[in-house]
Amino acid sequence: MKSYIFPGQGAQFVGMGKELYSQSSACRDLFEQANDIIGFRISDLMFDGTADDLRQTRVTQPAVFIHSVAMAKSLADAFRPDMVGGHSLGEFSALTAAGAMSFADGLRLVIARANAMQRCCEAHPSTMAAVLKLDDAVVEEVCASVSAMQGDKLMTVVAANYNSPGQVVISGTVEGVAEACAQLKARGGRVLPLAVGGAFHSPLMEPARLELSAAIEATPFNKPLCPCYQNVDAMPTDDPDRIKRNLVQQLTSPVRWTATVQNMAADGADEFIELGPGTVLQGLVKKILPGANAH
Repeated sequence: MKSYIFPGQGAQFVGMGKELYSQSSACRDLFEQANDIIGFRISDLMFDGTADDLRQTRVTQPAVFIHSVAMAKSLADAFRPDMVGGHSLGEFSALTAAGAMSFADGLRLVIARANAMQRCCEAHPSTMAAVLKLDDAVVEEVCASVSAMQGDKLMTVVAANYNSPGQVVISGTVEGVAEACAQLKARGGRVLPLAVGGAFHSPLMEPARLELSAAIEATPFNKPLCPCYQNVDAMPTDDPDRIKRNLVQQLTSPVRWTATVQNMAADGADEFIELGPGTVLQGLVKKILPGANAH
């Protein structure tokens, strides 16, 4: 069974989508539709901009979404997924490619998401860090102890992305993440600060969640052509109401990617096809399922 998986923010690169635009009229139409919706030629920034251009949240998230959905579009009738899933932002790409919402509606939600997250980041300085070589339970224990150090939110830190065994991303206030990193190093872990503007998938994203929830509730959703495995619970669903409820919770809930891939495999997935820029998810799948057919 084929599982199509879609990457999130951080997968972008200069030149992304240029080949799709030049070789496929259907993809070209998709890019031009996106330019009209966004109000500036994001395709020019994707094809010929700079790395700094693509790091802007208002550009990054729509760019990755457009590239991913265009790749699915380029497959035409060959795109026949038995299941789909996406990492963080990639969940919107997966749902759109599977027909749960139109490209225009999906892009508008991604734009709303990016803008809401940017405002949240500017209001509350925060950050993230990758933690390697430790069990999930150890990371969770340290985050809980740090968060309990003070009564206010100064030391907030949580496990935000369960990417693969031995790789968890933590998210929270600058102070909370710094203290957690120090403790995790002392427990034998390796920590890598991430160049992000905020504490994604943490309680600090609550203002963005509230803002985005209104946009999600106002967007029409359809039954997708196959089950979609969502970040919040790592479980499959094709129910539009459940999809919307899970999307509303996504910004303040962890990305359960390890469990998602494991559940896909348990449900019969024997081929994982990444659609979008980069190769990050292929690597994670192979760490979760050694020997997996991921490409």
